[in-house]
Amino acid sequence: MTVASPILEPTVAERPREVPSPPRLAALPAQILCRDLCKVYRKGEIEVVALDSLDLAIAQGSFVALMGPSGSGKSTLLNMIAGLDTPTSGWLRVGGVEVPALSQRARTEWRAANVGFVFQSFNLVPVLTAFENVNLPLALKRLGRKERQEKAQAALELVGLADRAHHYPHQLSQGQEQRVALARAIVSDPPILLADEPTGNLDARSAHEVIQLFRALHAQFKKTVVIVTHDPRAAEVAETVHRLDKGRLVGGERR
Repeated sequence: MTVASPILEPTVAERPREVPSPPRLAALPAQILCRDLCKVYRKGEIEVVALDSLDLAIAQGSFVALMGPSGSGKSTLLNMIAGLDTPTSGWLRVGGVEVPALSQRARTEWRAANVGFVFQSFNLVPVLTAFENVNLPLALKRLGRKERQEKAQAALELVGLADRAHHYPHQLSQGQEQRVALARAIVSDPPILLADEPTGNLDARSAHEVIQLFRALHAQFKKTVVIVTHDPRAAEVAETVHRLDKGRLVGGERR
């Protein structure tokens, strides 16, 4: 990934730099395909249906927001796309790969190469600096030390935190922590960025900065971005909004 022109609106102190397919699915121009996707969690004799025969297609290079009430299946769907969870039944392909059919090890390797994930709670390693947190995913890559350092530095520059490289998470604001988490998600230059409530723990200004970063990464680097959010300000920058309820798609709109 090449560092380009600024992609964040300037702030006072920080300026960022810039398996064959089933016949009925073969012709769909989509990067993420779900057909009749179901997920049932069992707790003793109780069954909780998280996804209920869900069909969804997300085109390559699109920016999609998933919205709906808590428990509607949004995060479950995101975890399926990332290969963090597997469906009870149904069909899922991401980037031409039937992810649920992969072994756990193969899914881990596939995810490292194809998906960047941003969590609401940041999930930074507290004993590592911002630079070390961003550099961590590159340990799975066959890269030299210098190249890993250059990529980590470039990712921090993209999110406007090059000057915070040697700060630990507790020395950063929550907005900065989330931007470090975003830098970590993009450092391997994955084609897909997934985010689960990325602004949920942020104040209005920090939320705006993070959403503008997602918007710029989509626009400048043609990333496929899928975010789960309750924040209408976050959904406003998406090209398409899908609404879920009780594990089903119940509506949506294209902007």
